[in-house]
Amino acid sequence: MPYIDGFVVPVPKKNLGAYRSMARKAGKVWREHGALEFRECVADDVKKGKWTSFPRSVKLKAGETVVFSYIVYKSRKSRDSVLAKVMKDPRLAKMMANPKDMPFDGKRMIYGGFRSIVAF
Repeated sequence: MPYIDGFVVPVPKKNLGAYRSMARKAGKVWREHGALEFRECVADDVKKGKWTSFPRSVKLKAGETVVFSYIVYKSRKSRDSVLAKVMKDPRLAKMMANPKDMPFDGKRMIYGGFRSIVAF
């Protein structure tokens, strides 16, 4: 079964172009190192819930939107191998050199690895 890394990130709407550019570069790096799929999705039909929701999960501020992202791998073992290579890739290191230059607030990013239990 595939293994998935998932992310939820608050992105200022004014930075969406810069975020998309960064994500395209990062996606190429992940795919070159073995990821099967790399997706970045911007909120379209996402409302703030009374108790829980995507906006609440990242403490969304005025002028921001939610980006949901995921990366698909062959397996957990493959993910660990790909991730080790990605983290050593100088192209990614250059993008992440200064967190203040990132087009999103990484402190409010939610992420984690997930085992697939159903796949078609």
